[in-house]
Amino acid sequence: MQRILSTTLPDHVGETVTLAGWVHRRRLLKSVAFLILRDAGGLAQVVVTEPHSRTWLATLTEETVVEVVGTVAANPAAPAGVEVIEPTVRLLGEVAVPPPFDLYRPGLTATLPTQLDHAPVALRHPARSAALRISAAAVAGFRSTLDARGFVEIHTPKVVASATESGANVFAIDYFGTPAYLAQSPQFYKQLMVGVHERVYEVGPVFRAEPHDTTRHLAQYTSLDVELGFVTDHRDVMSVLRDVLAGMLAGVADRAAVPLATLGVEVPDVPAWIPAVHFTEALAIAGAPPDEPDLAPAHERTLGEWARTEHGSDFLFVTGYPMAKRPFYTHPDPDRPAYSNGFDLLFRGVELVTGGQRLHRYGDYLAALAARGEPVEPYASYVEAFRHGMPPHGGFAIGLERFVARLVGAANVREVTAFPRDLHRLTP
Repeated sequence: MQRILSTTLPDHVGETVTLAGWVHRRRLLKSVAFLILRDAGGLAQVVVTEPHSRTWLATLTEETVVEVVGTVAANPAAPAGVEVIEPTVRLLGEVAVPPPFDLYRPGLTATLPTQLDHAPVALRHPARSAALRISAAAVAGFRSTLDARGFVEIHTPKVVASATESGANVFAIDYFGTPAYLAQSPQFYKQLMVGVHERVYEVGPVFRAEPHDTTRHLAQYTSLDVELGFVTDHRDVMSVLRDVLAGMLAGVADRAAVPLATLGVEVPDVPAWIPAVHFTEALAIAGAPPDEPDLAPAHERTLGEWARTEHGSDFLFVTGYPMAKRPFYTHPDPDRPAYSNGFDLLFRGVELVTGGQRLHRYGDYLAALAARGEPVEPYASYVEAFRHGMPPHGGFAIGLERFVARLVGAANVREVTAFPRDLHRLTP
């Protein structure tokens, strides 16, 4: 279709143009009617004065898809200072059944469950679609940052023969009569691909059959995974993560200026040096008992406030988590073997990233599995690769939906997910 988007209307004052989109709103006055058209660029005001056209416009409903051909005229009171006059409006489908909530209002008044039940239309609201555009811009920034540093994008299987994280819940499936699982992570495969490309990344879905019913968990989410070889320890991985976060936020600022403005969001700065505290120090800051094995959400919030107050940072690394709370492939701290060369990154008081240095010696894998009472057989094809020479390596994974939720200030990760899958929802 030969058309332009609403965003380019100011470039066509005095010209006849074709627009197409959805009837966002109609304002029917005595002698004039205003049609607000919504397209992928935004909103355009169309002025209808011809009596027959005004009467016909009254029969349309919001969300009906139409084509508009008219002349672009300057009007400081209209969106972007222009409007379309003397239009011809043509249906491009059937008159739409109105959705169960008004999309033209500044905010969606429907409850989140109602929005999710009617996601195909709720996502059309500028606030909901803005979050998805920010998500896309973040992924573009993620890819471009890593591409510029010599990383290779990979695509790994999502149907696997064994669980990635020992002890975690998985979705079991029947794979041609053989038990299989939906992948919880590309962890094993991205490590193996370090032996091929040295530096790799993946953007893809992961599946967690953990019965969480919280505002921050999903059963399926998008994971931004990175793995790199020839590291000294986990601090090299943290350095790359810092640059990736900066690149993602730069991508959002560059590619999603209008969605950011729609949501009233300012992109935070990523410090050149993100503050870091050891797990034992984090417990003390959070006021937790020194024998606490992990950080609770309340501890993370306290740490986030501390990082903002003490360092002016929205980001905080917590390093040296206990080995008992890290997967078997995590490299221990050589000086404190009970603690790991692993880390979490908190973003505004919520855990966003988990990463660290991995084991890279075959014998260490056998010992780690034995120490946890895990048989080698389910991991045989993975562990076998370490007999053939693997460099010291490490990596991390960012939860995309959680990243966007924290960035835009959403109270629930489902607000920034197109079609969330959780403990209760399998449709739409």
